[in-house]
Amino acid sequence: MGSAKNTGNAARKARIEEMRRAEQARERRGRIVKIVASTVVAAGLVVGGVAVVHAQSGKDKDSSSSDSKSGGSGHFVAGADGVSTWKGTLGRTHVTGTVNYPMHPPVGGNHNPVWLNCNGNVYTKAVKDENAVHALEHGAVWVTYTSKAPAADVKALAAKVKQTPYSLMSPYENQKAPIMLSAWGHQRTVKSASDPDVNTFFSQFVQGSQTPEPGASCTGGTM
Repeated sequence: MGSAKNTGNAARKARIEEMRRAEQARERRGRIVKIVASTVVAAGLVVGGVAVVHAQSGKDKDSSSSDSKSGGSGHFVAGADGVSTWKGTLGRTHVTGTVNYPMHPPVGGNHNPVWLNCNGNVYTKAVKDENAVHALEHGAVWVTYTSKAPAADVKALAAKVKQTPYSLMSPYENQKAPIMLSAWGHQRTVKSASDPDVNTFFSQFVQGSQTPEPGASCTGGTM
C-alpha cells in the first residue's frame, strides 16, 4: 500500500512539474486576459454584460448584471475526513467589481477575469476574493489565516506554499478559524502547520479532480 501511495505521489509531483514548465508558454495568455479586463473596466462597460474571451477555455463570458454578482447558492456538507464540500451551485462567470460570496473564504463562484498568481505565492496582505477564486478554478489550494494564528505556523505554512506550485497564501480575518485551507468547492480548518491534514489536503486538491480548468496558468495574472 505504501508503495502504491508513493507511486501516486510521484506521479502527481511529475504532473505538477510538467505544468510548471509550461507556465512560460501560458503567460502570454494571461497577459491577453489582463489587457482585455483592463479595457473593459476603462470603457465602463458595466451594463448589459460584455463578452470577454476567456484565455484558457474561451467559453465564459464577462458580465456586470446583478445575477452574475452572486458567488453561488447552497451549503457546506461536512465529511468524515474533516473536509467540507459545497453542495449547490458555484458560478463561473467572469465579472468586474465585487461578488457576494456565501462563504468566507470563498471556494468558488463568479470571479474576476484575471486570476491571482498562485505559483507558490505568499501574500502578506489581504487579496481580493474575486481574483483568488479564479486561482482556485485553475486548481490552486489557498491557505488563509487570521491574526490569531501563531507566527510559527504562519511561517511554516508560508514555506510549504513557496515550495508548492498551484498554491497561494494570504491573511484573511473574516473566517471562522485561525487557519483554513480552500480549494474549488472544498474547505477545511486545521489546528496547526504540523497538522497532518495539511499535507493530505494539498495532496488531494492541488490540481485535484475538483479543478474546473486543470493545467490552466498560475502565473501571468495579478499579484
